[in-house]
Amino acid sequence: MSSIRRRPDLPSAEVPSITSAPEPLADDLARRQKRYLVQMGIRILCFAGAVLTWGRIPMWASLLLIVAAVVLPYSAVLFANAGRERRDSDGTFMAAREIGPGSGAPRGLGPSDHPEGRA
Repeated sequence: MSSIRRRPDLPSAEVPSITSAPEPLADDLARRQKRYLVQMGIRILCFAGAVLTWGRIPMWASLLLIVAAVVLPYSAVLFANAGRERRDSDGTFMAAREIGPGSGAPRGLGPSDHPEGRA
């Protein structure tokens, strides 16, 4: 077996770890689709349960099933669209600038302070 020796005068480059690699896109998509389909299946069961048990169980239970059938699609879409992160930046796209007068006009001089503007 051979061993790799580093030269002490060279800076050590950071080697990426396989555990820090992102999940493959196909696996991510399959996982999100499966989660969405499971939530939509639960929604169908809630709606069917509300229809089939209407008048046979307390009204609050049927209404709870209907509310769940109405709310689940919204949450399912939110979870399905929450995919992998796209960038590792802090989210700032522009450098911060100081708000103030432009660099061409000296401070404190307005149109009425200009020597030619006085009559």
